[in-house]
Amino acid sequence: MAVSESFKEYVVDQLGKLGYVTVKKMFGGAGIYYDGLIFGLLADDILYFKVDDSNKSDYIMAGMKPFKPFDDKPMVMPYYEVPVDILENREQLAEWAMKSLMVPRNNPTKPKKRKLAKREGLSQR
Repeated sequence: MAVSESFKEYVVDQLGKLGYVTVKKMFGGAGIYYDGLIFGLLADDILYFKVDDSNKSDYIMAGMKPFKPFDDKPMVMPYYEVPVDILENREQLAEWAMKSLMVPRNNPTKPKKRKLAKREGLSQR
C-alpha cells in the first residue's frame, strides 16, 4: 500500500482548487484531509474518495472499484477509486472531492452511549 512521493505531490497539486489539503501517513498508505476532515485515501499510487448513497453511483457508472485494504479478505471500505480522467481534470476533481467532503454531513454519527451518559451526568459501569 505504499504511496510514492511524486504521486502524493501530484494529487495535492490537482486538488489545489479546494484550497489547503493535507496528507497524513496511515497504515502504509495515506489519508487526504481538508480542514481536518478525511475525504480521501492514497494507496499503491491510487486515489480513492469517500462515498455514500449520494455519490457512489458516479464511481460505479465509471466502472470503479471500492477500496479493499486486504487482498485475502472480503472487507471493503466506503472509498472508491477516482477515475483517471477525473484525476487529470482539476475542475471535475474538485467537484468529486466536494461530494466526498459532504459524506460525513450526510451521515452524522450518533454520540456513543458512554459519552452521552457522561454529558448527562450519568455513569455507566
